[in-house]
Amino acid sequence: MNADSFIPLSHVPSVNAQLLSRGTDRLAQQARRLRPLRDALGNIARLGDKGAAARAEQLRRQLDAIEPGVTMIGQIKAGKTMLINAMAGWPGLLPSDVNPWTSVVTSLHLGPKPLPGGPRARFRFFDRGEWDHLVAGGGRIGEMAGRAGAEDELETIRRQIARMREKSAARLGDKFELLLGQEHSYDHFDPDLIERYVCLGDDFDDTAEGQGRFADITKSADLRLHCPSFPMPFCIRDTPGVNDTFMVREQITIGAIRQSRICVVVLSAHQALSSTDLALIRMISNVKSRELIIFVNRIDELADPVAQVPQIEASIRDTLQRDQGAEPPHILFGSALWANFALSGAMAKLPRASAEALYAWAGSEQFSIPAGETPQNILWDLSGIPALYDAIGIRATEGTLADSVERIAAAATNLANGIEISERLIAAPAQGGPVRVSNPDAVMQECDAIIARHKHAAETRAADLTQGFSDRIDRALATFLDRATAALVAHLEAYGDQQVWTYDPAGLRALLASACKSFGAAMTRAQAEMLGAAAEDLAQVTRHALSLPEGLYDITPPPAPRIPPPVSLARTIALDLGTNWWKGWWMRRRGYDSHTDRFRELIRAETAIFVDDLKSDHAAGIRAEWLAQVETFLTDQRAVLQGIVAPEGGGEVDLDETLGLGKQRARATVLEKSQRILKEFAPCPTS
Repeated sequence: MNADSFIPLSHVPSVNAQLLSRGTDRLAQQARRLRPLRDALGNIARLGDKGAAARAEQLRRQLDAIEPGVTMIGQIKAGKTMLINAMAGWPGLLPSDVNPWTSVVTSLHLGPKPLPGGPRARFRFFDRGEWDHLVAGGGRIGEMAGRAGAEDELETIRRQIARMREKSAARLGDKFELLLGQEHSYDHFDPDLIERYVCLGDDFDDTAEGQGRFADITKSADLRLHCPSFPMPFCIRDTPGVNDTFMVREQITIGAIRQSRICVVVLSAHQALSSTDLALIRMISNVKSRELIIFVNRIDELADPVAQVPQIEASIRDTLQRDQGAEPPHILFGSALWANFALSGAMAKLPRASAEALYAWAGSEQFSIPAGETPQNILWDLSGIPALYDAIGIRATEGTLADSVERIAAAATNLANGIEISERLIAAPAQGGPVRVSNPDAVMQECDAIIARHKHAAETRAADLTQGFSDRIDRALATFLDRATAALVAHLEAYGDQQVWTYDPAGLRALLASACKSFGAAMTRAQAEMLGAAAEDLAQVTRHALSLPEGLYDITPPPAPRIPPPVSLARTIALDLGTNWWKGWWMRRRGYDSHTDRFRELIRAETAIFVDDLKSDHAAGIRAEWLAQVETFLTDQRAVLQGIVAPEGGGEVDLDETLGLGKQRARATVLEKSQRILKEFAPCPTS
């Protein structure tokens, strides 16, 4: 029985909310911890002038919008989609019957609050350039076949792609050309609607009426669900299975991993770490182990899970240690099928073999079932979903949440410090006379000069570091080509061209990964140095304008932005495809010169795919985010200084001279409390 065919959301038992809350304790703790921060932002908005109030409200909206998430990756038929449906508490939501041609990234946005107005579902289509590249090139396999001179393989791919295109055009008719680059939005959704955009079935000719109508041109889907059991917004991102015929999905999945802080690799227990799974391992090899979780699904299909699970875990750890040379990520075991049966309440219909595996797994020493626990809770816990959510919660709290909260708290701290100085000026008449800035325009001109100088310095430094990174990866590629060609010549001299030669590209990936790590560290250090210097210069202007002593007023620079992993290094090249592909290329060459010249040409073209991506997407993205954060910080500090030396009207601060000393003291108490709260969240000055 397929658990994904159980029930629509409207019929999901209310007990599901209670099930989904099991394992989300860490997210709930974090949500409770953030409440005082939200209150502090509200206090700052009420205490400041119009400019400070607007910025504080903006920060509060950013706090509310924080959405930790997880990207799920895995090969087709590993049970990934069924697992995601269970995590969302909606069996049958996303279709698992997906044709290898489809390349949709589906994001489920779960939120505890009732959804405001706006679309509940949004589906975006490939644009003309993306579609033409796919059709003309035949996917990544088509591109590689063309470069390698594999005309027979390339012609086969072209025929298959042409057939798919004809089917697409036939389904969509005259709308086909018009839909490319567009999107469809809905204020509701159900499994039938989703199937129209993400599911084709296993054969283009057998697609059900309405099913998969737009699936082959759909690029991404965003679905918003009201989920009261979740303590805070959360996103589950489903990526295409990576073992598709044409590697159409590879780059799409790589892009999703680049954007995510947490990845869950879904493996199938009965074939854990197959040859296709090893490609997954390469795909995540540059992601920090702390940001990875391996979930071994379908343990319900094991004859003896108690004995087999430790063996599977040992095999995975040995393989990862051998291939990655590092401590493997956290490994969990479970069954999406069990989870979906728990959600559906149809436990009596659990297949016999699956039930026997469940009873055996429940008797394992690692489980202790509390007395009086309900069967649904027991089945849900044994499915591994609560343990998975707990592991995700740990990583989200330490990663996405921590970074976002620190950045918000740092900006709010600077706002609060500016308000404190303004309060001191207001209170000055009761302490012997007002303190006034004699020439606010001159102060702001000096501030603008400082900002312009630091922006120029940041742009220059970022450009220098980016160019240095580009030069380094060019040298790494040249070194790899020289070494590989030398090894090829040595092989030809020793064995001739009748024995197939192979060469491992791991060395190139290691060189490029080292360059990425060095570049990221350099950018992080540069930001800390430059924003620290800018913060001190701007604080000094403020102290000088108000005749304040050193140390009375400081500015907190934001934490450095996260450096994303260079996941584009995982893109497949001809050398990764194994003996059959490489043997075909090798045997088509005639003569030593042909082998060496064509080899350099082929590998240079193959590696250019991810080398160019490292320059245009990876490094350029880091540089753009870095400069954007510099811009935001300097703009914020200008507004804070403006609020001190020449505040905008409209805030409570304008009324304080008539409200008297008691009101001022009450305001000072609220501000001091807010500053204490912010200090708990803001980054340490030395970090």
